[in-house]
Amino acid sequence: MSKTLKHIDDVIRVAPGAGASLSARDPVCDRLFPDKSEAEHATAADAEAIDALQDKLWAERKRALLVVLQGIDTSGKDGTVRGVFNRCGPLGVCVTSFGRPSEQELAHDYLWRVHVAMPKKGMIGVFNRSHYEDVLVVKVRGLAPSEVVEQRYDQINGFEKHLTENGVTILKFMLHISKDEQKQRLQERLDDPNKHWKFNPGDLEDRALWDDYQRAYDIMLERCSTEHAPWRVVPADKKWRRNAIIAAVVRATLEEMNPRYPEPEWKAGEFRIE
Repeated sequence: MSKTLKHIDDVIRVAPGAGASLSARDPVCDRLFPDKSEAEHATAADAEAIDALQDKLWAERKRALLVVLQGIDTSGKDGTVRGVFNRCGPLGVCVTSFGRPSEQELAHDYLWRVHVAMPKKGMIGVFNRSHYEDVLVVKVRGLAPSEVVEQRYDQINGFEKHLTENGVTILKFMLHISKDEQKQRLQERLDDPNKHWKFNPGDLEDRALWDDYQRAYDIMLERCSTEHAPWRVVPADKKWRRNAIIAAVVRATLEEMNPRYPEPEWKAGEFRIE
């Protein structure tokens, strides 16, 4: 593990079997990337490096990287995609947003649509929301019996272990913002006509269930942070710090994966272009 990743993980990684204690975690956390300008420069450099590493990953075509972004409304999932993966072309990164299941998806088990969306070898896949909706919103809204939700923690852990044993490295980020910050971001969507399209009245219903969601996240983080796919709780009140943290972790992970361009069976000196 690189020194950069270890320093960040000492703050944000949820140790397997340990409680996440969201209420005790600072959503600002100026211990990491305290200077905004330096953080933005670091994010830009990391984004460029991620693009280069993904190119090698694609050429190698043996493994894939899955980045899971999970968080309450306005926590910055879309902004993270733009800020961290903006240098990567559409051939290298696939982004999947998980909303309300379709009729076809409901006709299958809840992980079916997730498995279908997995990145193929050589790709970086980014999930904007994920299979964890089925132990979050489903739990809080009572959309499935409690005993069914209870089974899903172990099922998800098993599913992710299967993926990692078959060449998929998994990074899971919970974007942690404060209730006050969410209020400000929702108000900005109401005040700015150009952001009205982002506002969903249903977000206010979920905001009224803030404490229930926090408890559901605590349980999810404790039950589903594993050695093969640990959770990282990213302080997200500052968008630039959120991006810098995630970009640094993604870059460090790709560097540890160490993808390489394959050696061709021919030698360049054997050919001459007329």
